[in-house]
Amino acid sequence: MTGSEDRRIALAVDVGGTKLEAALVRADGSVVDGTRSRRPTGPDATFASLRQAIDEVVSFALAGADPQDELVGAGVGSAGPIDRESGEIIPVNMPQARGFDLRGAVREAATAAVGAPVETVFAHDGGCLALAEAWRGATQGAATSLSIVVSTGVGGGFVVAGRYLPGASGNAGHLGQVHATPELTVEQVASGPASVAWARTQGWTGEQGEDLARDAAAGDAVARAAIERSARAVGAALADASTLVDLEVVAIGGGFSRVSADYIELVQAALTATAAHDYSRRTRVVRSGLGDEGPLIGAAALVLR
Repeated sequence: MTGSEDRRIALAVDVGGTKLEAALVRADGSVVDGTRSRRPTGPDATFASLRQAIDEVVSFALAGADPQDELVGAGVGSAGPIDRESGEIIPVNMPQARGFDLRGAVREAATAAVGAPVETVFAHDGGCLALAEAWRGATQGAATSLSIVVSTGVGGGFVVAGRYLPGASGNAGHLGQVHATPELTVEQVASGPASVAWARTQGWTGEQGEDLARDAAAGDAVARAAIERSARAVGAALADASTLVDLEVVAIGGGFSRVSADYIELVQAALTATAAHDYSRRTRVVRSGLGDEGPLIGAAALVLR
Protein backbone atom coordinates (compact mmCIF):
# COMPACT_ATOMS: atom_id res chain seq x y z
CA MET A 1 0.00 0.00 0.00
CA THR A 2 1.37 3.42 -0.92
CA GLY A 3 1.47 6.46 1.29
CA SER A 4 -1.22 8.04 -0.86
CA GLU A 5 -3.55 5.10 -0.24
CA ASP A 6 -2.90 5.34 3.48
CA ARG A 7 -4.41 8.82 3.48
CA ARG A 8 -7.75 7.78 1.95
CA ILE A 9 -10.80 8.51 4.07
CA ALA A 10 -14.54 8.19 3.58
CA LEU A 11 -17.48 9.99 5.07
CA ALA A 12 -19.78 7.43 6.69
CA VAL A 13 -23.43 8.14 7.52
CA ASP A 14 -25.74 5.73 9.34
CA VAL A 15 -29.48 6.36 9.75
CA GLY A 16 -31.56 4.26 12.12
CA GLY A 17 -34.84 4.32 13.95
CA THR A 18 -33.48 6.21 16.96
CA LYS A 19 -30.41 8.09 15.72
CA LEU A 20 -28.53 9.44 12.73
CA GLU A 21 -24.76 9.68 12.92
CA ALA A 22 -21.72 10.33 10.81
CA ALA A 23 -17.95 10.08 11.05
CA LEU A 24 -14.84 9.88 8.92
CA VAL A 25 -13.33 6.42 8.47
CA ARG A 26 -9.78 5.66 7.34
CA ALA A 27 -8.74 3.16 4.68
CA ASP A 28 -7.89 0.63 7.41
CA GLY A 29 -11.44 0.81 8.78
CA SER A 30 -10.69 2.89 11.86
CA VAL A 31 -12.95 5.79 12.81
CA VAL A 32 -11.16 9.15 12.87
CA ASP A 33 -11.11 10.50 16.42
CA GLY A 34 -13.24 13.56 17.02
CA THR A 35 -15.32 13.28 13.84
CA ARG A 36 -18.24 11.20 15.09
CA SER A 37 -21.52 12.84 16.13
CA ARG A 38 -25.17 11.92 16.21
CA ARG A 39 -28.65 13.36 16.25
CA PRO A 40 -31.93 11.73 17.29
CA THR A 41 -34.45 10.45 14.75
CA GLY A 42 -37.44 8.44 16.04
CA PRO A 43 -40.99 7.89 14.79
CA ASP A 44 -41.60 11.65 14.48
CA ALA A 45 -38.68 12.23 12.09
CA THR A 46 -39.60 14.27 9.02
CA PHE A 47 -37.91 15.32 5.80
CA ALA A 48 -36.98 18.64 7.41
CA SER A 49 -35.62 17.17 10.64
CA LEU A 50 -33.56 14.58 8.78
CA ARG A 51 -32.11 17.15 6.41
CA GLN A 52 -31.09 19.39 9.31
CA ALA A 53 -29.53 16.48 11.18
CA ILE A 54 -27.61 15.38 8.09
CA ASP A 55 -26.27 18.89 7.50
CA GLU A 56 -25.05 19.07 11.11
CA VAL A 57 -23.35 15.68 11.40
CA VAL A 58 -21.81 15.79 7.93
CA SER A 59 -20.34 19.25 8.39
CA PHE A 60 -19.02 18.25 11.83
CA ALA A 61 -17.35 15.12 10.48
CA LEU A 62 -15.75 16.78 7.47
CA ALA A 63 -14.45 19.65 9.59
CA GLY A 64 -12.25 17.07 11.32
CA ALA A 65 -10.46 15.94 8.17
CA ASP A 66 -6.70 16.40 7.98
CA PRO A 67 -5.77 18.57 4.96
CA GLN A 68 -3.50 15.73 3.78
CA ASP A 69 -6.36 13.22 3.74
CA GLU A 70 -7.99 12.23 0.46
CA LEU A 71 -11.79 12.09 0.68
CA VAL A 72 -12.79 9.33 -1.73
CA GLY A 73 -16.55 9.53 -1.20
CA ALA A 74 -19.46 9.08 1.16
CA GLY A 75 -21.09 5.80 2.15
CA VAL A 76 -24.63 5.87 3.50
CA GLY A 77 -26.44 3.08 5.32
CA SER A 78 -30.08 3.33 6.34
CA ALA A 79 -32.78 1.41 8.09
CA GLY A 80 -35.03 0.02 5.42
CA PRO A 81 -36.56 -0.79 3.22
CA ILE A 82 -34.61 1.39 0.82
CA ASP A 83 -34.87 2.22 -2.86
CA ARG A 84 -31.32 1.77 -4.04
CA GLU A 85 -32.03 3.25 -7.47
CA SER A 86 -33.62 6.52 -6.31
CA GLY A 87 -31.68 6.89 -3.06
CA GLU A 88 -34.92 7.14 -1.09
CA ILE A 89 -35.80 5.42 2.17
CA ILE A 90 -39.08 3.76 3.15
CA PRO A 91 -38.31 3.05 6.82
CA VAL A 92 -40.63 0.94 8.95
CA ASN A 93 -39.90 2.95 12.11
CA MET A 94 -40.03 6.47 10.64
CA PRO A 95 -43.35 6.71 8.77
CA GLN A 96 -43.12 10.46 8.08
CA ALA A 97 -39.72 10.01 6.44
CA ARG A 98 -40.86 7.57 3.78
CA GLY A 99 -39.76 8.81 0.37
CA PHE A 100 -36.94 10.98 1.75
CA ASP A 101 -33.99 11.22 -0.66
CA LEU A 102 -31.29 10.25 1.82
CA ARG A 103 -28.53 9.72 -0.70
CA GLY A 104 -29.22 13.10 -2.29
CA ALA A 105 -29.30 14.89 1.07
CA VAL A 106 -25.94 13.43 2.13
CA ARG A 107 -24.40 14.22 -1.26
CA GLU A 108 -25.60 17.83 -1.06
CA ALA A 109 -24.39 18.30 2.52
CA ALA A 110 -20.98 16.80 1.79
CA THR A 111 -20.56 18.78 -1.42
CA ALA A 112 -21.45 21.99 0.39
CA ALA A 113 -18.98 21.21 3.17
CA VAL A 114 -15.97 20.52 0.92
CA GLY A 115 -16.85 22.71 -2.04
CA ALA A 116 -16.62 19.91 -4.62
CA PRO A 117 -18.86 17.02 -5.72
CA VAL A 118 -18.71 13.98 -3.42
CA GLU A 119 -19.49 10.53 -4.82
CA THR A 120 -22.15 8.99 -2.58
CA VAL A 121 -23.01 5.27 -2.36
CA PHE A 122 -26.18 4.06 -0.64
CA ALA A 123 -27.15 0.71 0.94
CA HIS A 124 -29.34 -0.93 3.55
CA ASP A 125 -27.81 -0.58 7.03
CA GLY A 126 -27.91 -4.33 7.63
CA GLY A 127 -25.81 -4.82 4.53
CA CYS A 128 -23.34 -2.22 5.79
CA LEU A 129 -23.04 -4.04 9.09
CA ALA A 130 -22.47 -7.35 7.30
CA LEU A 131 -19.78 -5.80 5.13
CA ALA A 132 -18.04 -4.32 8.18
CA GLU A 133 -18.08 -7.58 10.14
CA ALA A 134 -16.67 -9.49 7.17
CA TRP A 135 -13.96 -6.84 6.66
CA ARG A 136 -12.81 -6.17 10.21
CA GLY A 137 -15.16 -7.93 12.61
CA ALA A 138 -16.42 -11.29 13.81
CA THR A 139 -17.21 -12.95 10.46
CA GLN A 140 -13.85 -12.48 8.74
CA GLY A 141 -13.00 -15.48 6.59
CA ALA A 142 -16.45 -17.07 6.77
CA ALA A 143 -17.76 -18.63 3.58
CA THR A 144 -21.29 -17.37 4.21
CA SER A 145 -22.33 -15.06 7.04
CA LEU A 146 -25.23 -13.01 8.30
CA SER A 147 -24.77 -10.00 10.55
CA ILE A 148 -27.77 -8.54 12.38
CA VAL A 149 -28.73 -5.87 14.86
CA VAL A 150 -31.27 -6.33 17.62
CA SER A 151 -32.17 -2.85 18.79
CA THR A 152 -35.09 -0.49 18.10
CA GLY A 153 -35.54 -2.69 15.05
CA VAL A 154 -34.15 -6.00 13.84
CA GLY A 155 -32.33 -6.24 10.54
CA GLY A 156 -29.27 -7.66 8.87
CA GLY A 157 -27.28 -8.44 5.77
CA PHE A 158 -25.49 -11.31 4.06
CA VAL A 159 -21.91 -11.71 2.90
CA VAL A 160 -21.04 -14.63 0.61
CA ALA A 161 -17.41 -15.44 -0.26
CA GLY A 162 -16.36 -12.02 1.05
CA ARG A 163 -18.89 -10.07 -1.00
CA TYR A 164 -21.93 -8.21 0.29
CA LEU A 165 -25.14 -9.69 -1.14
CA PRO A 166 -27.60 -6.81 -1.65
CA GLY A 167 -30.35 -8.73 -3.41
CA ALA A 168 -32.40 -7.51 -6.35
CA SER A 169 -33.46 -4.22 -4.74
CA GLY A 170 -30.75 -3.76 -2.11
CA ASN A 171 -32.91 -5.05 0.75
CA ALA A 172 -31.60 -8.57 1.36
CA GLY A 173 -31.37 -9.41 5.05
CA HIS A 174 -34.59 -7.92 6.42
CA LEU A 175 -34.79 -10.53 9.15
CA GLY A 176 -37.01 -8.34 11.31
CA GLN A 177 -39.87 -8.49 8.85
CA VAL A 178 -40.08 -12.27 8.57
CA HIS A 179 -42.80 -13.77 10.73
CA ALA A 180 -42.19 -15.12 14.22
CA THR A 181 -45.87 -16.07 14.50
CA PRO A 182 -48.72 -15.87 11.97
CA GLU A 183 -49.59 -12.45 13.42
CA LEU A 184 -46.24 -10.95 14.44
CA THR A 185 -42.88 -10.33 12.79
CA VAL A 186 -39.58 -11.02 14.47
CA GLU A 187 -39.16 -7.29 15.08
CA GLN A 188 -42.59 -7.10 16.71
CA VAL A 189 -41.52 -9.82 19.14
CA ALA A 190 -37.78 -9.43 19.63
CA SER A 191 -36.83 -5.75 19.37
CA GLY A 192 -36.12 -3.68 22.45
CA PRO A 193 -39.39 -1.69 22.34
CA ALA A 194 -41.42 -4.83 21.61
CA SER A 195 -39.84 -6.68 24.52
CA VAL A 196 -40.52 -3.78 26.87
CA ALA A 197 -44.13 -3.57 25.68
CA TRP A 198 -44.67 -7.31 26.19
CA ALA A 199 -43.16 -7.21 29.69
CA ARG A 200 -45.51 -4.40 30.63
CA THR A 201 -48.51 -6.53 29.59
CA GLN A 202 -47.24 -9.07 32.12
CA GLY A 203 -47.25 -6.58 34.98
CA TRP A 204 -43.68 -5.29 34.79
CA THR A 205 -43.50 -1.53 35.38
CA GLY A 206 -40.21 -0.49 33.74
CA GLU A 207 -39.92 1.85 30.77
CA GLN A 208 -37.06 0.80 28.52
CA GLY A 209 -34.52 -1.86 27.63
CA GLU A 210 -32.03 -0.67 30.22
CA ASP A 211 -34.69 -1.26 32.89
CA LEU A 212 -35.25 -4.79 31.59
CA ALA A 213 -31.53 -5.48 31.81
CA ARG A 214 -31.30 -4.16 35.35
CA ASP A 215 -34.37 -5.97 36.62
CA ALA A 216 -33.54 -9.26 34.94
CA ALA A 217 -30.07 -9.17 36.50
CA ALA A 218 -31.73 -8.56 39.87
CA GLY A 219 -33.93 -11.64 39.45
CA ASP A 220 -37.19 -10.22 38.10
CA ALA A 221 -38.92 -13.16 36.41
CA VAL A 222 -40.94 -11.11 33.93
CA ALA A 223 -37.95 -9.08 32.77
CA ARG A 224 -35.98 -12.27 32.29
CA ALA A 225 -38.87 -13.87 30.41
CA ALA A 226 -39.00 -10.91 28.00
CA ILE A 227 -35.31 -11.32 27.23
CA GLU A 228 -35.65 -15.06 26.68
CA ARG A 229 -38.71 -14.50 24.46
CA SER A 230 -36.69 -12.11 22.29
CA ALA A 231 -33.77 -14.53 22.00
CA ARG A 232 -36.06 -17.44 21.08
CA ALA A 233 -37.66 -15.45 18.26
CA VAL A 234 -34.29 -14.34 16.89
CA GLY A 235 -32.82 -17.84 17.17
CA ALA A 236 -35.77 -19.44 15.39
CA ALA A 237 -35.55 -16.89 12.57
CA LEU A 238 -31.83 -17.50 12.24
CA ALA A 239 -32.44 -21.25 12.08
CA ASP A 240 -34.71 -20.68 9.10
CA ALA A 241 -32.21 -18.32 7.48
CA SER A 242 -29.43 -20.84 7.94
CA THR A 243 -31.54 -23.63 6.49
CA LEU A 244 -32.14 -21.47 3.41
CA VAL A 245 -28.67 -19.97 2.96
CA ASP A 246 -26.37 -22.47 4.76
CA LEU A 247 -24.77 -19.92 7.07
CA GLU A 248 -21.40 -20.55 8.68
CA VAL A 249 -21.67 -17.79 11.28
CA VAL A 250 -24.06 -15.08 12.47
CA ALA A 251 -22.77 -11.95 14.22
CA ILE A 252 -25.22 -10.07 16.44
CA GLY A 253 -24.91 -6.44 17.51
CA GLY A 254 -27.26 -3.66 18.52
CA GLY A 255 -28.18 -2.24 21.90
CA PHE A 256 -30.76 -4.84 22.89
CA SER A 257 -28.34 -7.69 22.16
CA ARG A 258 -26.48 -6.52 25.27
CA VAL A 259 -29.58 -6.68 27.49
CA SER A 260 -28.13 -9.74 29.25
CA ALA A 261 -24.67 -11.25 29.37
CA ASP A 262 -25.97 -14.52 27.92
CA TYR A 263 -28.19 -13.13 25.14
CA ILE A 264 -25.95 -14.55 22.38
CA GLU A 265 -25.92 -17.94 24.09
CA LEU A 266 -29.72 -17.88 24.35
CA VAL A 267 -29.99 -17.15 20.63
CA GLN A 268 -27.53 -19.94 19.83
CA ALA A 269 -29.53 -22.40 21.91
CA ALA A 270 -32.75 -21.43 20.15
CA LEU A 271 -31.15 -21.73 16.72
CA THR A 272 -29.69 -25.15 17.52
CA ALA A 273 -32.98 -26.41 18.93
CA THR A 274 -35.03 -25.13 15.99
CA ALA A 275 -32.85 -25.78 12.95
CA ALA A 276 -34.08 -28.51 10.63
CA HIS A 277 -30.79 -30.10 9.55
CA ASP A 278 -27.34 -30.87 10.87
CA TYR A 279 -25.73 -28.26 8.59
CA SER A 280 -28.00 -25.48 9.86
CA ARG A 281 -27.58 -26.59 13.47
CA ARG A 282 -23.82 -26.09 13.04
CA THR A 283 -24.26 -22.35 12.40
CA ARG A 284 -22.35 -20.40 15.04
CA VAL A 285 -23.81 -17.31 16.71
CA VAL A 286 -21.25 -14.77 17.94
CA ARG A 287 -21.27 -11.25 19.26
CA SER A 288 -20.42 -8.43 16.87
CA GLY A 289 -16.71 -7.75 16.73
CA LEU A 290 -17.15 -4.03 16.07
CA GLY A 291 -19.76 -2.86 18.56
CA ASP A 292 -21.56 0.37 17.77
CA GLU A 293 -18.99 1.41 15.16
CA GLY A 294 -19.95 -1.45 12.82
CA PRO A 295 -22.64 0.33 10.77
CA LEU A 296 -20.37 3.35 10.20
CA ILE A 297 -17.39 1.20 9.22
CA GLY A 298 -19.64 -0.72 6.84
CA ALA A 299 -21.03 2.45 5.29
CA ALA A 300 -17.48 3.65 4.69
CA ALA A 301 -16.60 0.28 3.19
CA LEU A 302 -19.11 0.95 0.41
CA VAL A 303 -16.58 3.39 -1.04
CA LEU A 304 -13.30 2.21 0.54
CA ARG A 305 -13.55 -1.47 -0.40
